[in-house]
Amino acid sequence: MRRLAGILTALLLSLGVVTPAAADTTATYQVWSWNVAGWAMNKALINNGMVSGAVSSIQVRGAQFVALNEICWQQYKEIQSKLATAGWPQDTTNFSRFAEQRADVCNGEAFGEAIFSKFPLGTAQKVLLPQDETKEQRQLLCAPLAARPQLRFCTAHITPYSTNVQQLQKVLSVLEQQNADGDTMLLAGDLNAQPSWGRLDDWYDADLKTDVNIQNRGQYRELDDLDPICAGYGEKTTENNTEGQCGQSSKIDLIFVRKNHLKGAYSEDSLAIAQNCTGGKPCSDHRIIVGTVTIDR
Repeated sequence: MRRLAGILTALLLSLGVVTPAAADTTATYQVWSWNVAGWAMNKALINNGMVSGAVSSIQVRGAQFVALNEICWQQYKEIQSKLATAGWPQDTTNFSRFAEQRADVCNGEAFGEAIFSKFPLGTAQKVLLPQDETKEQRQLLCAPLAARPQLRFCTAHITPYSTNVQQLQKVLSVLEQQNADGDTMLLAGDLNAQPSWGRLDDWYDADLKTDVNIQNRGQYRELDDLDPICAGYGEKTTENNTEGQCGQSSKIDLIFVRKNHLKGAYSEDSLAIAQNCTGGKPCSDHRIIVGTVTIDR
């Protein structure tokens, strides 16, 4: 059999046919996501503890993909600089992307969302979402890995206002189209929707049925949906409210992957909000979420 394979290979080479080597495209990734309240609570500051806390957590948690929502341009550039100096990315010239969503806050600098990758990135994709009644032009921000262009990492900060459902539907339609094109998508961000809400039934896997999340008809798994703290829902990502399930505050920060790309176990954790920013105040009104997932790209 080996001799026959060798003869076949030699024949293909003699005909000018190159057979690519089989590549193992299954990999495990650490995803880190935080709505940093860069203007609302941190007023575009880069030296009040939020930026340094984010950079430290990214490294300590071994993150390879990072999503940041509500971030000012100054803070984005400072995080970019600190991660580069720390040797976090493989290529310090190509590891982050930013999408501007407002220009009237952050002391005159841009306000929006960002993604960071330990691996070099390809060209960013920015999809404008349906407009709500505010000035903010919310977007879905994605970028592929340069070496694995079929793997795309994305973030979105969905509005809490009138077009929440329409924006969720737009993001889902883009994810589904990318899947149809053969891509694997990892989405992390503040979606301003809770797992138990009907508007996410088209997202959550139809096989996921729990007391608090039962009428799903989708194809996606959220990395915290098996957490025993609240099966089908997960762990809170906000504080000081009673809007969540299982006696918790609400969970609106989520990490999704389509189930057909899952190749092993997955999990997610929600970290308590640091209280050491701007003179002992909370660094955000959202928790950091960190997830681990094995996928086929």
